Amino acid sequence: MKRLLTTAVASVVAALSPIAAYAQPKPVNVLVTIGMIGDVVENVGGDCVEVTAMMGPGVDPHLYEPSSRDVRSLRSADVIFFSGYSLEGQLGDVLARFGEQKPTIAVAPSSIDTGDLITVQDVYGIDPHLWMDASLWSRIAPTIAGTLADAQPECADDFKTNAQNYVEQLTALHDWVKKAIASIPEGQRSLVTAHDAFAYFGRAYGIEVLGIQGISTESEASVADIRATAKQVAAKGVPAIFVESTINPRTIQSVIDAAREQGHQVEIGGELYSDAMGETGTAGGTYIGMIFENTRNITTALGGQLPEIPDVLSGWAEQWNIAGTGEN
Repeated sequence: MKRLLTTAVASVVAALSPIAAYAQPKPVNVLVTIGMIGDVVENVGGDCVEVTAMMGPGVDPHLYEPSSRDVRSLRSADVIFFSGYSLEGQLGDVLARFGEQKPTIAVAPSSIDTGDLITVQDVYGIDPHLWMDASLWSRIAPTIAGTLADAQPECADDFKTNAQNYVEQLTALHDWVKKAIASIPEGQRSLVTAHDAFAYFGRAYGIEVLGIQGISTESEASVADIRATAKQVAAKGVPAIFVESTINPRTIQSVIDAAREQGHQVEIGGELYSDAMGETGTAGGTYIGMIFENTRNITTALGGQLPEIPDVLSGWAEQWNIAGTGEN
């Protein structure tokens, strides 16, 4: 009798197993335009999402042209997140059309108050590089959590909890960056980059920013732009200037050469992530890592000292084998 009962129970369990498996929430298929959004979605969504980014490492969103593969990905997505404020340029019309068919969210305009935006005197109107301020970028996490909850109500509590935890991490990151930049001698606190993508970083963390060309990279810097920047670099005695992962370094080299002609030696302080994160599978391939590595390069090249990594980021640091001692 026991054997018969055991066999019967096993049969029932086996019969129910496919039903239980089927009852598991299907991951939300999320398409994002840039990696900085994708990483937030992954942190908020966890196992309840599958994320695809249209633009990978080294890709300039200002110049990006959608492919037929991108259109297929847009069609198959359950939810689409993009930055907004014209960052995606030529994708704008495509995204607008898909917004009539499915949730298509511009995370920056949906999450960040207009009073916190930086206006610019060009076709953009608004500087779209908001991720350079970790405190501002953290505000997109609750927006993403709410949108994902609408698409997958079974995971709503997880989305909310994950978003709260991630905001806590970005708040700690924000404070860490402030301390790092404040350690740079005041006379050397000037950040010179290829294009004007660091205004939010400069405002948030107290460093003067000089971009050789404007917000967009659609046109190259002029000779006059290069000479004007070199003049400022020489006058301020800036010790290092920085290349960007999405922009040809020849503009920076031209500034170095022009500054040398004025009698000032300036070095390349390293590569910064501006419009894209680093390679997948590296610390710089995460949003926290992008801001961390930028800050590390800027701080050390300009004569500052890195503070210790806060406890709330210790898990991230351990994952990527990054020491938290505060040493350069």
